Amino acid sequence: MQKWEYATVPLLVHATKQILDNWGEDGWELVAVVPGPSPDQLVAYLKRPKA
Repeated sequence: MQKWEYATVPLLVHATKQILDNWGEDGWELVAVVPGPSPDQLVAYLKRPKA
């Protein structure tokens, strides 16, 4: 059975693509984006297969 590891990452609205691209380069897959603690912030939930 596949095992996963997870990360939560704060996203800055003006740099969302760059942040997600950096995590994607490390093998992380975006699962969801939800509102953050302030209106101008989002939080990304990511996963990748556990080695």
